[in-house]
Amino acid sequence: MMSDDAPRASPDALLGQAEREGRGKLRLFLGAAPGVGKTYAMLQAARAAKAGGREVLVGIVETHGRAETEAMVAGHDLMPRRLVPYKGRLVPEFDLDAALARRPSLLLVDEYAHSNVEGSRHAKRWQDVAECLRAGIDVWTTMNVQHVESLNDVVQRITGVRVRETVPDTTLELADEIVLVDLPSDELIRRLAEGKVYIEDTATRATQNFFKPSNLTALRELALRQVAAQVDSDLVERMQGGAIEGPWAAGERLLVCIGPDAQAERLVREGKRVAELLDAPWFAVTVERPGVTPDAGAASRLDAALQLAKSLGAETHSLVANDLPAEILRFSRFENVTRIVVGKARPRRVKWPFSEGTLADAIVRRASGVSVLVLTESDAAPARPWRWPEPGRWTGYVAALASVGLASAVGSELVRFVSLPNISMLYLLAVLAPALLYGVWPAILASFLSFAAYNFFFIEPTFTFTIARPHELLALAIFLIIAVTISAVAGQAREQMHASARRTRAARRLYEFTRTLSGLPDADAVADAAASEIHAAIGRAVTILRPEGADLAIASAWPPDDRLDVPARTAARWAHEHGETAGAGTQTLPSSGWTFLPLAVQESRIGVLGIERPPQADPLDAESRALLSALGEQTAVALQRATLSTEVRSARTAAETERVRNILLASISHDFRTPLASILGSATTLIEYRERLDDAARDDLLAQVRDEARHLDQMVRNLLSMTRLEAGALEIARDWVDIGEMLNRLVDQAVRRGATQRFALDLPGEPLLAFADSTLLDQAVGNVIGNAVKHAGAEASIRLGAMKEADGVTIEIADDGPGIPEPLRAHVFEKFTRHRSSAADGGDSAGLGLAITRGIVEAHGGTVELLPPGGAGPQGARFLIRLPSQPEAKA
Repeated sequence: MMSDDAPRASPDALLGQAEREGRGKLRLFLGAAPGVGKTYAMLQAARAAKAGGREVLVGIVETHGRAETEAMVAGHDLMPRRLVPYKGRLVPEFDLDAALARRPSLLLVDEYAHSNVEGSRHAKRWQDVAECLRAGIDVWTTMNVQHVESLNDVVQRITGVRVRETVPDTTLELADEIVLVDLPSDELIRRLAEGKVYIEDTATRATQNFFKPSNLTALRELALRQVAAQVDSDLVERMQGGAIEGPWAAGERLLVCIGPDAQAERLVREGKRVAELLDAPWFAVTVERPGVTPDAGAASRLDAALQLAKSLGAETHSLVANDLPAEILRFSRFENVTRIVVGKARPRRVKWPFSEGTLADAIVRRASGVSVLVLTESDAAPARPWRWPEPGRWTGYVAALASVGLASAVGSELVRFVSLPNISMLYLLAVLAPALLYGVWPAILASFLSFAAYNFFFIEPTFTFTIARPHELLALAIFLIIAVTISAVAGQAREQMHASARRTRAARRLYEFTRTLSGLPDADAVADAAASEIHAAIGRAVTILRPEGADLAIASAWPPDDRLDVPARTAARWAHEHGETAGAGTQTLPSSGWTFLPLAVQESRIGVLGIERPPQADPLDAESRALLSALGEQTAVALQRATLSTEVRSARTAAETERVRNILLASISHDFRTPLASILGSATTLIEYRERLDDAARDDLLAQVRDEARHLDQMVRNLLSMTRLEAGALEIARDWVDIGEMLNRLVDQAVRRGATQRFALDLPGEPLLAFADSTLLDQAVGNVIGNAVKHAGAEASIRLGAMKEADGVTIEIADDGPGIPEPLRAHVFEKFTRHRSSAADGGDSAGLGLAITRGIVEAHGGTVELLPPGGAGPQGARFLIRLPSQPEAKA
C-alpha cells in the first residue's frame, strides 16, 4: 500500500495534461525582432520533420522577398490561399476551411499575430490557429516578442513605436513548445544593411528608428524572459504531474486596482508584466460605491479594462463598498495577496479636511504586510480637459439657482414676522429640494449659493458679504457645514434609491420573463415570447435561431424580420457550433452587424440568440450584458423544457398509436380467424367429400360459406368506414329513406343470420322518411342491432321504434338483456371498447361498431346516445339515434 506521505501528482496538472491530449500541439518560433530568422528556422525544422516521414503542409508563409526563405519553401506542399474581396481588390489570406478539410499531420502558419481582412471568419490569425488545434492538427507558427499584449506598453517605451497587432497572453499558454530564434544585435543590423530584412529605403528608416542597438538589446531581453517564464511554467507542470517533489515556497499573489479612468488599460498591462516577472497569479479588481452609477464613457472604459485583464489571464472581481481602501485591503487579506498595484491619481485641487488624499495614498497608509506598487502616469499622457456638463444635466443647476432665489424671496417677506435664525431654515429647504430631485452636485451648488444669499440679504450689514459680529461668522460656518452634509446625504440617498429601483426592475423583469416562458406549451411559443421580451429589455432587434436539419433557421424575431445577411448567418453558425459568442463586439467575425450568444443547457445546444448592433450604436453596458446573459440562460432552459415536453407528448402519442395498432391487429386477426376457418372447412368438405354429400348437406355448407363471407364483408366495411371517418373522407349520398322499411329489412337480415331474440317494432302508421345515405344508415343502425343480438342473450327481447319529431326523426333500439356495465358506459362509443362477459360493442367483434355508428350519425348532423335502462326492463341497453330534418332536401 502507498503511504499517506508519498508524493502525489497534482490534480490540476493532470487535468491540464488530459485537456491537451485531445488537441493538436502548438510550437511557437519566437524572435526579438523582424529578420532574426523565425520563418527560416520553422521551414528548416519542417524539412527535417518531412524527411522523417511526417506529412507537412504549408498553410501560409510570408517570405517578404528574402531569397533564403524562398529557397527553403521550395519542396514543401503549399496550400492555395483564399482570395478575400476587400476595398475593391482581392487579398490573399490563409484558407482555414481548406486546412480543416485536409487535416495534415503538421501545418505551418506564419505570423501568429496577423490581423485578417475584414469579412474573414476570425479577426486574428491566432484564432484560426486555435481552431486548427481543436481539430487535432499540429501547428507551427512564428511571432515577435513585441506582439505580446502585456508587453505592448513596454515595447512602445523602448522603441517609441506602438504595435497594433497583438496576441493575448492567454494564447501563449496554448504553446506546447516555444523555440527562441535569436541573433546578436550587431549581426541583425548587418543583415538589415545588406538588404536581407527590408529593401534599401525601408532598411535605412528602420535603422534610424526601430533597429537601434539599445532597442534590439532590450527586445532580446524581453524575448529571453518570455521563453524563460514559459520554460519555468512547463517545468512546474511536469514536476507536479509526475509527482516530483520540490521546494514549493509560498508564491506571490498580485492585485491590480483599476477604475474608469484613461490609464486603466495601461495599469492592467503593467500588472500583467509584473505578474509574469513574479510568476504569480493575479487579480484585477474594481470597487464601486453603492448607489453611484458611472456615466456611459466611464462604464465603457471600465468594461474594456476588465475584458483586457480577463484576456491576459487575470481573475476579475467587481466589489461594492463605500470605503474603497478598506474593501481592497479586505479582499487582499482574503485572497492572501502579497502585492497591490494601484495607479497614482492626480492630486485634488481642493483637499477636504480629514481627507486621506488619493486612493494610492490611503492604501499605502493603511496597508500592513503587503507591498504597494504605485504606477505613475506617463509624461506624454495628456491632461484631462474640463468639460461642461451635458445639456440634460444643466437642469439640476438651474433648479438649484431657482430654489435659492425662491427662498430669498420668501425670506424677505417673512423677516418682518419671524426671527432671523428661522430664515436659515428656508435655505436648508432650498438645499434639500435639488438634492432629492437632481443629485449631489446641484445640491452642493445650492449649499454655497444659500450660504452667500443668507449672508448677503439677511446678516448685518445687508447687501454686502461683510460679517460684523464673530458669532454670526460661526453661525454661517455651521450653516454651510449642515447644508453641504444634507445635500451629500440626500443626494446619495437619491442615487441609491434610483440604483435600487433599477435593480428591482431588472429582477422583476427577469421574474416575469421566467414566469411567462414557463407557462408556454411549445418551443415556437417560447421563442416568440423570448424574442419580444428581450427586445423590450435591451431595446435592440432580437432574433432566435434553432437547428433545422444541417443548418440554423430563424425561429423567431422581434421586430418581425426573417432576413439575416451572410456574415450574420456565418457568425450564428460559429456561435452554435463552438458554443462561443461571435459577431459584432467579439474577435470572431466582428464585421457582422449582429452579436450571437449560444443557447445551451449543459451539453445540449438549443440554438443561438442574436442581438443587432447598429453601426452607430454604443456597445451594451455591463448591466445590460448581465441582464442579456440571464435572459439568454432562461430562454435556453425554457426552450429545452418545451422541446422535451413536445418529445414526451410525441412519445406518448406514438406509444398510444402503437398500442391501438396492436389491439386492432390482435382483434382483426382473432375475429377474422373464426369465419375464415368456417369458410375453409366448408370449402374443404365440399371439395373432398362432394360425391358423398347429399343436396341438403351441400346447401348447408354453401350457406355457411355465404354467411361467414357476409360476416367478413361486414367487418371489412366497418374497418373501411372507420378509416374514412378518421380521415374525413366519408362521402354521403343523401336521398329519402323510409325508416320503417329500413328497420324491417335489418330485422329480417338479423333473423336470417341466426338471431333467436324476439323483435318488436313500434312504427307509426304513415311512412316515416329521413333524408340520409341509405347504405351508411343501414350500417349505423345495423351495428346497434348487432350489438343487441350479440350481447342481450338468446331469449332476450329487442324493441325497435321510430317517431317523427319537430326537428327530425328519432330511432330507439332497446333490449332487456344484462345491459352494459357502469365502467364501460362512458366509453361505449370509443374504438376498441369491449367487455368479456357483456361487452359494449356490436360491430362484429373488433370494438368498432358503435364508434362507426356515432361517426356516421354525426356525419349526418345527428346524435346517438346510450340512455339509462328503463323502458325495456330493469337492466338492458337503450340507444337513441336522432337525425335532423333536411328542409333544403327535395321532396
